[in-house]
Amino acid sequence: MHIADGIYYIGVNDHELDLFEGQYIVPNGMAYNSYVLVDEKIAVMDSVEANFGDEWLAKLEEVLDGRTPDYLIVQHMEPDHSANITTFAERYPEATIVGSVGAFNMMQNYFGTKFEGRNMIIKEGSTLSLGSKELSFIAAPNVHWPEVMFTYDATDKVLFSADAFGKFGALDVDEDWDCEARRYYFGIVGKFGAPVQKALAKVTKLDIQVICPLHGPILSKNLEHYLGQYQTWSAYDVETAGVVIAYSSVYGHTKEAVAYLEQQLKEKGCPRVVVTDLARDDQAEAVEDAFRHGHLVLATTTYCGGVFPAMEQFIHHLIDHAFQKRTVAFVENGTWMPTATKGMRALMEKCANITFTEHNATIKGSLNDDSRAQLDALAEELAAQF
Repeated sequence: MHIADGIYYIGVNDHELDLFEGQYIVPNGMAYNSYVLVDEKIAVMDSVEANFGDEWLAKLEEVLDGRTPDYLIVQHMEPDHSANITTFAERYPEATIVGSVGAFNMMQNYFGTKFEGRNMIIKEGSTLSLGSKELSFIAAPNVHWPEVMFTYDATDKVLFSADAFGKFGALDVDEDWDCEARRYYFGIVGKFGAPVQKALAKVTKLDIQVICPLHGPILSKNLEHYLGQYQTWSAYDVETAGVVIAYSSVYGHTKEAVAYLEQQLKEKGCPRVVVTDLARDDQAEAVEDAFRHGHLVLATTTYCGGVFPAMEQFIHHLIDHAFQKRTVAFVENGTWMPTATKGMRALMEKCANITFTEHNATIKGSLNDDSRAQLDALAEELAAQF
């Protein structure tokens, strides 16, 4: 794939993968992106996952057309991008390996070598000339690993952004960018909002016409949208007005209460209501929805004197990913001693800038007039905020 003058895509599509990073469901596979910059000198930008080395090198050799690369630029050391560094180094022994100090420390950990004698250490502000193409390097620590560098080609106005602006899904499948990029961001990068903000402050000063991430499609149109989404996500701002109801239910009574609350919210004019069953639905999708919207209702049963496991796991996911700046309400169920709200609130108080609703709801077994009235009051309070 030709991207710009002398810039080519040599990435691969992985449809064998079922779980990315061992936890994220990827029904449409995954792309591991790699690029070649051909000038007076030739630079390859990152390798690919271990199982695709032969395919990657075949694509590289097709672009090289008999020439040999001068550099392998390593922006990110996560194994889905770095696994074939040693394969490349053995195939092209005269090529220089380019990376940050942190990247070479990780190479020592993974490969037992820092490629002494053939390495080039880069940092913020370092440059590399390929001839007509002038590359500059931008430190992007903790986006989302500490060694990460972005690369900017000032000649062609191309930003090589490592994992930033990436998404789930292989490139031979057509799907919406926002949905899978959002799930990717909040699942993998979401905790690191402050470092992403710092990186955005650097790159938004550049004249960028193309963004080349290490996952997902090459972005060359409507870049304001993608930059804007990253600004919203990394600032933990609300993207879509609405209420997410995340619940778990043992015998169906809490599920019935959730359905009643959903109906009341819609009748009272809530612009959007999303309901997710934490015991059955993909929790990564639930995390994405919680970060996307401004209001979250947690509804569950009391279990062993505490919080039902699926709900407790979900809340820990939120805490681990720096959930913040949201309004949270609770619905609990307990036949003789409901304590779920106490447990859920204690966990949610670990999150920053959370506003708790005045009204919550307690169900003792099944819905009755009293618990419906509590849900009505909660729906009224939430709907009034839109």
